[in-house]
Amino acid sequence: MKKQYAIPLVLFFLGMAITIIGALFKIMHWPGASIILTLGMLTEAAAIIVLITILLKNMK
Repeated sequence: MKKQYAIPLVLFFLGMAITIIGALFKIMHWPGASIILTLGMLTEAAAIIVLITILLKNMK
């Protein structure tokens, strides 16, 4: 795997972990679940945006 894909991959896995924790909070009806889920989804979205920009730079 190329080194340039490491940052989006780490961001995506971090976002997945945060989202899973948020889902656990939601299932258990603990406070703060919505904030944690939102943070996880935004992290995953940031990873996808970073990956798209890397791929577009490589196309040129």
